[in-house]
Amino acid sequence: MTSAVEANADGLIGPTHSYAGLSPGNLASSLNKGEASNPRAAVLQGLDKMKTLAGLGLPQFVLPPHERPNIPFLRDLGFSGSDAQVLERAWKDAPSFAAAACSASPMWAANAATVTPSADARDGRVHFTPANLITNLHRSLEHDQTKRALDALFPDTARFAVHDALPSVAHLADEGAANHVRLCRDHGEAGVNLMVWGREAWEHWDGPYPARQTREASEAIMRRHAASGAVLARQGKAAIAGGTFH
Repeated sequence: MTSAVEANADGLIGPTHSYAGLSPGNLASSLNKGEASNPRAAVLQGLDKMKTLAGLGLPQFVLPPHERPNIPFLRDLGFSGSDAQVLERAWKDAPSFAAAACSASPMWAANAATVTPSADARDGRVHFTPANLITNLHRSLEHDQTKRALDALFPDTARFAVHDALPSVAHLADEGAANHVRLCRDHGEAGVNLMVWGREAWEHWDGPYPARQTREASEAIMRRHAASGAVLARQGKAAIAGGTFH
């Protein structure tokens, strides 16, 4: 048995944290749309939770907040001027895009990437694939910066492999570790990687809410991670329609 340690990662809530209701199928998001948020209180609550876990002996690290507002994204849409002018014009002319550019959703670390521990990878390295998150515009903006953060946190390529996100196409829609559970007897022993998916790449989807993970995306991640013990399971349409949105 290889000695191994489980570590916990949390995302740090950004200063533009808001309730914009940007995620169809996420009933909590929809129900809170337009409510007032308190980013300062939220980030202090997050840090307190991390400190509590660290105090209990669980190794803890933080994924830094992403650049928000995402001014480069708005400039790509044709808005120009100073950063303040870009944001002001976007809110006036394209408020939905402005809201996406201000989303602090990278705080949800479960969606940042899929991780395969070294015990499950044939090359003995820990593998990361940032999620492309293409189902929702505001989340699709995340994966480039997520990869930069993971590259900085895990620079030793002899022990870690940080991959690019899967191609940003609907056929390979990927929501990261939100669709992944690892089952094992001990962290240092090979385990079972349970990957849950909602639809197939070429499947006609007629549900009221999107199915965010494709079977083909899960298969591709397990291949590139050279992972053993993968089990792929389909989520029921009724569960997705009920707001269990992955």
